[in-house]
Amino acid sequence: MKNYQLVIFDWDGTVMDSAAKIIRCMQNAARHCEVPVPTDDEVAHIIGISLKPAIMQLFNTRDEALADRIVQAYKTEYLQQDVVPCPLFTGAEKLFDALRAANKTLAVATGKARRGLNRAWSNTGTGHYFATSRCADEANSKPSPDMLVQILEELNVSAADAVMIGDTVYDMQMAEAIGMDRIGVSYGVHAQVNLEKHKPEAIVHSLAELGELLLPASAGQ
Repeated sequence: MKNYQLVIFDWDGTVMDSAAKIIRCMQNAARHCEVPVPTDDEVAHIIGISLKPAIMQLFNTRDEALADRIVQAYKTEYLQQDVVPCPLFTGAEKLFDALRAANKTLAVATGKARRGLNRAWSNTGTGHYFATSRCADEANSKPSPDMLVQILEELNVSAADAVMIGDTVYDMQMAEAIGMDRIGVSYGVHAQVNLEKHKPEAIVHSLAELGELLLPASAGQ
C-alpha cells in the first residue's frame, strides 16, 4: 500500500457506530411529521449526505417547508430524545495513535454538521487526533469533492499523497472525482459490491485491517 501523508476519514459508519441511531431517529422524525416511515435500508442508503439534501432524497420531495420540518424533527430526536452516545468502532483510537506515531496527518470529511462532529469529539475525546475537518455546513454535500478539496488546500497536500476512508459510495465518489485513492470499509451502511464499483484501493472489514494496510507491519500490530 502507498505511503500516504494524509489519511481522511468519514465519521458515521466508518469511525463511529452510529447507523442504528440515525435510522431510528429518522424513522421517529417521519412519524412525528406524519409522512411515510422509511425502511432501515432506505435510511441507510442516504447516510453520508448532508441532512437536508438527504431528507429530500429519502422522502422524494421538493417541498422545502416539509423538508425543513423533518430536519427539525430529526434534530430533536437525535439531540433530545435519544441521548445515548454512539460508540467508536473497535480499534479506532489504537489506529489513530498508530497513524500519528507514524507521522501521518489525519482529517475528517463528514456529512455531520460542525456542531454534531464537535459533540462526537467531545463524547469520545478524539478531536485532538485530527489536523482539520470539513462538515456538511461548511462545504457542498457529498458526493461533491468540495470537502476534500478544502482539506487539501488547507493542509497544502496533493490528492496523490492522500487517501479517503469511508463506508458509502458517496465517500468513494468524492475521492474518485479528484483522482484521490480511496479505501472502503465493509462494516458500514453500503454494501461492499457497491463500494467496489468505484475502484477502491482495497475494501477492509475492520479498523485493525485498515491499520495493517496503512502502516508497516510493526506499527499495525
